[in-house]
Amino acid sequence: MARGHTGVADLRGPGLLNRALKLKKALADQARAHGFDCIGVTAPEAIPQAAKHLRAFLDAGAHGDMDWLARSPERRTDPRGLWPEVRSVIMLGVNYGPDENPLAILKQRTHGAISVYAQGDDYHDVIKKRLKALARWLVAATQCEVKVFVDTAAVMEKPLAQAAGLGWQGKHTNLVSREFGSWLFLGAIFTTLELPPDVADGDHCGSCQACLDICPTAAFTAPYKLDARRCISYLTIENKGPIPHEFRKAIGNRIYGCDDCLAVCPWNKFAQQGREAKLAARDALRAPDLAELARLDEAAFRTRFAKSPVKRTGRDRFVRNVLIAIGNSQDDRLAVEAERLLADTSPLVRGAAVWALSQLIGRREFAPLAANLLDKETDEGVRSEWEAALAGCAARA
Repeated sequence: MARGHTGVADLRGPGLLNRALKLKKALADQARAHGFDCIGVTAPEAIPQAAKHLRAFLDAGAHGDMDWLARSPERRTDPRGLWPEVRSVIMLGVNYGPDENPLAILKQRTHGAISVYAQGDDYHDVIKKRLKALARWLVAATQCEVKVFVDTAAVMEKPLAQAAGLGWQGKHTNLVSREFGSWLFLGAIFTTLELPPDVADGDHCGSCQACLDICPTAAFTAPYKLDARRCISYLTIENKGPIPHEFRKAIGNRIYGCDDCLAVCPWNKFAQQGREAKLAARDALRAPDLAELARLDEAAFRTRFAKSPVKRTGRDRFVRNVLIAIGNSQDDRLAVEAERLLADTSPLVRGAAVWALSQLIGRREFAPLAANLLDKETDEGVRSEWEAALAGCAARA
């Protein structure tokens, strides 16, 4: 979307501020007409503290397998490192507030909990189309240059959103809005226009630390500091290998992401239900049956999660998560699903199936299966799962 800079030049004539404010008002009107719920503007140099925080996060190894975070961090901490010509950053939000309590599903042990943001269509696709449409309007109106981003490039959306007045990063490191609570998807438009910036939002967490206290895996090392390696969202989505044993019980029935720290925030009392139908929860993803999910092959997985963020994990990682939930279900009727997956083609799935089964049946039933399958197993990781399960399998009647 590259154009000349005549629009920028025009804004620098007499009455610059008045015309800039008028353009900004028109931009906000267009943003809402395109389905955005909030908009703010900040300068590209507005988040100088981001570099220090990111470096500390990376140096601690808290990003885990997310190697993309460690690549060219200087491009991530200053928008000008990504695009030197940027003069203003327009931050936009879309509310995806749920229509029910996201924590209620955690009591339904034979059903899976999918994070609110992933129960509808993929927000990347929905929001990017809107960003491009709004950017086209801005280019047509001013002849500026623009670039659009929605969680797909080296852009620190949350610090920029705070700088633009959309909310603040709470103690759980996520953005909190006084108007929409925890439930905002963010997108950004970088532009060569110099627009009047909005006032940055301040921190309104006070002494509250409900988000820290509720975390099942103690992923917060301190207020405002997250160790992603302990976070259930990371473990069930980004983590490519087996779920570490120390976190399996804590995961419960969460099969894709975790909303605990978001849902418990007191500012959600002001939250509103999202108005975008494409982002609303599909009935099939509100509380899916674990037994049904465990039977998904590659084709069925892709069909079920078409246009969903869940599809990005791939079938094997997703079924791994389902098996952890099955192991935590306390329902031995699900043992048959775990036993069937002991023969899956994926070592990741087989290893999770071993653990799940060991949680649902007693040593008397489990030991013969181990004796039959352990010697045939060629994957060392799966063999380790068998050995650990045999050592720790509790006797059951």
